[in-house]
Amino acid sequence: MKKIIICVFSFLILSCQNEPKKEEQAIKTSEKEEEVTAVTDNFGIVLHGGAGTILKENMTAEKEAAYKAKLEEAIKVGHDILKNGGTSMEAVQKTINVLEDSPLFNAGKGAVFTNDSTNELDASIMDGSNLDAGAVAGVTTVKNPINLAIEVMKNSPHVMLSGKGAEQFAKERNLEIVDPKYFYTEERMKSLERVKEKIKNKEANKTTAFYDIDIKDSKFGTVGCAALDKQGNLAAGTSTGGITNKKWNRIGDAPIIGAGTYANNATCAVSSTGWGEYFIRAMVAHDISALMEYKGLSLKEASELVIQKKVADLGGDGGIIAIDNKGNVAMEFNTAGMYRAAMNASGELTVGIYKENE
Repeated sequence: MKKIIICVFSFLILSCQNEPKKEEQAIKTSEKEEEVTAVTDNFGIVLHGGAGTILKENMTAEKEAAYKAKLEEAIKVGHDILKNGGTSMEAVQKTINVLEDSPLFNAGKGAVFTNDSTNELDASIMDGSNLDAGAVAGVTTVKNPINLAIEVMKNSPHVMLSGKGAEQFAKERNLEIVDPKYFYTEERMKSLERVKEKIKNKEANKTTAFYDIDIKDSKFGTVGCAALDKQGNLAAGTSTGGITNKKWNRIGDAPIIGAGTYANNATCAVSSTGWGEYFIRAMVAHDISALMEYKGLSLKEASELVIQKKVADLGGDGGIIAIDNKGNVAMEFNTAGMYRAAMNASGELTVGIYKENE
């Protein structure tokens, strides 16, 4: 009988000792569930429509409203995709499509003209989940170059295609092909004529020429987007018509992975806009990621260091938009303005044009 009593008593003691552990385990499980929920519910998107000497005094009220409306339209397209569980890749693509289809931006329909009065388009895309990437350069008949960049990434063994070969691949992938006349806009043609005339009237001195705003801003343009989806995957893309009056099939940073576009789930997704030659030399997009990964800098710190110090010290200017794997956003630029917009998981919208938001 004593043995039975002792056994029962021992069982009760052990049960009491185990009870807190069960409660503790329940609390830990609950915490894990909250963590998972936080990750899957977190997402965000950010875009740019080019940087340069964008001053309020040079902008009509109607044009400012048009830019803001198109930026808002584009960001909401991508945000809706993410909100409904879509991928960051799809959100980036569809957001850029809106900007490519607008004559307001130097990409797709609004692409600037080369010295030969043609349009040569570049684009790139990168998937942060596996570091896969695709890019195209110097295409003249593809309506949405970002779509072709995605096809290169997904359906070819290559990362970058250019010129006629890229256009042939676009046809094989059944992308929308247009007559080069589709890209003509009166405003871009006038910009080319203005830049050519001013360069002709300048001394053959590059430094002197770049004091002129029209000539200097011929270097700017580009649209881009970066996004974080509910699955925790990052993606970034960039599309451009390059620079006004470019010669010799010049290619800038936009289609170059690591310079104009970079995405890595370990850190961030970045799209650049600015004077491409300097962004290539500084490998801007990758450098921001590397500073985060190797030095432990925040997205804000890394972006500020690269744009305000490294690029500026080289003599270049422009900006970036970026989002990290926690949903933090950066919109850093060292020019007078940058067309930009961002939306977070809460639906909070930011749209900006000038150095300080109005």
